[in-house]
Amino acid sequence: MTQLFSSDERRSAENLSSLLACNPFTPKRRELERAILGNDYEDPSSPNVGEHSRRLFSPNLVKLGAAGKLADKARETILQSKGKGKLQAKEFALYRDLAFLALFDEVRDYFIEKIELAHERETESENHGVFFRAFAEHFSWFFPERENLTPAGFSATHLFALFFQVRRAFFHIFNAIVGNSPALEALRARVWESIFTHDMLRYLRSLCGRLGDITTLISGPSGTGKELVARAIGLSRFIPYDEKTGRFASDFLAAFHPINLSALSETLLESELFGHAKGAFTGALQNRKGYFETCGMHGSVFLDEITETKPEAQVKLLRVLQTRRFQRLGEVQPTRFEGKVIAATNRDLAEEMKAGRFREDFYYRLCSNRISTPSLEEILRDSPGELEHLVEFVAGRVAGLDEASALADETCNWINRKLGSDYPWPGNFRELQQCVRNILIHREYHPEELSIPHSQAELLANDFTEGSIPLEKLQSRYVTLVYAKTGKYEEVARRLGIDRRTVKKYLDAEMLATLE
Repeated sequence: MTQLFSSDERRSAENLSSLLACNPFTPKRRELERAILGNDYEDPSSPNVGEHSRRLFSPNLVKLGAAGKLADKARETILQSKGKGKLQAKEFALYRDLAFLALFDEVRDYFIEKIELAHERETESENHGVFFRAFAEHFSWFFPERENLTPAGFSATHLFALFFQVRRAFFHIFNAIVGNSPALEALRARVWESIFTHDMLRYLRSLCGRLGDITTLISGPSGTGKELVARAIGLSRFIPYDEKTGRFASDFLAAFHPINLSALSETLLESELFGHAKGAFTGALQNRKGYFETCGMHGSVFLDEITETKPEAQVKLLRVLQTRRFQRLGEVQPTRFEGKVIAATNRDLAEEMKAGRFREDFYYRLCSNRISTPSLEEILRDSPGELEHLVEFVAGRVAGLDEASALADETCNWINRKLGSDYPWPGNFRELQQCVRNILIHREYHPEELSIPHSQAELLANDFTEGSIPLEKLQSRYVTLVYAKTGKYEEVARRLGIDRRTVKKYLDAEMLATLE
């Protein structure tokens, strides 16, 4: 059996191979980079900010050129041994992975430029024919057909499309999720898995065209970036490359279709999603395709505020997820839905189902891939220093990079002096953005008291002061008021130092109804 690597080379090759399969937003990725680079490893303190990191994802990526050198050396050994037949499967798999890493190096800068250009132009219609032919030549150099070396399930065309997807995923995840706290790093890793699963090599081999059938459900408080996460997933789906036309099969920027379900009447909602035939209802003057039809095979429909739909609409959406078919309003002919559904809610789904407002069967069709976005309070509780980083990022977006540092200092000073380090940020990232804007314009920010009705809070305070309320009733009313403010059992339990069961025991449903 032909041996491609010395013992030292094999260790490097195995680490590099693991790098290919590893989720890039996990501690394991950093450990692998450190193992490969040793003293040359650079700790990425701010991996998601700035032009440098969006292009490289990690300051260590350009230093990992060993893959190409090892692949070149192994290729010569393979050719001298007259083909793949004399190689062990593991040996060839290492060579394949090293070659893939070397080929990805070639497309890295090219694809990021095209992605950025597409966002500037708001369309991706580039002809990649010239660049692809050069890529295909290098692919054939590593895997010459005459030597029977092409990896099973792969071609230059397929790998080109996969690398474009990987590039888009990095770009959109970095843009959607800002920050370095453990909670945000975990969120980035979760989103990456939602796109590629936990096994990247399995995805590369066989799953790239299948994940559209799996629905993604994003939950979290208002203002925590659920639509940004959905957009990152929707803009990062696999799109085949057409060698004949020199273009990708569809424009990734036109493939994401967001719709806020709470803003539409039932008829208009069905028309937007399913489309309608001429005369289907008053005002339907012509045939119209809905999002489920226009999104296409590589697109996504984002259903925001999914819990705001009535049970009747939930039944129709459930049918789409079960059968992948729907009907336009006013028609009986079924149409196939070929895209992906992403849904989001800020409500407690367990409570919605318990109250009969959300169907269990619909939930179990939605929950195969769940993502939870953390509140700003949760992030800062674990990583207080994250606030300065987030403020500077927002300041850069609001006032430009030249003014970002000064505006961030002003904002952080105001927050420290006037709001304090324990301010709960009930509006989450959205509120933080408005805080920065207020400081920019007025040099001050005064949050509104939004949480609980003033009369109820006053009533509780008066009863408490006068000693006129039984202890159990006091507990019940206080738990209910805190729940009305937070909307989550877990958060009430954390704030009051009790468990979830105790929260449920003392929650007053009648009182809560008057607070909603």
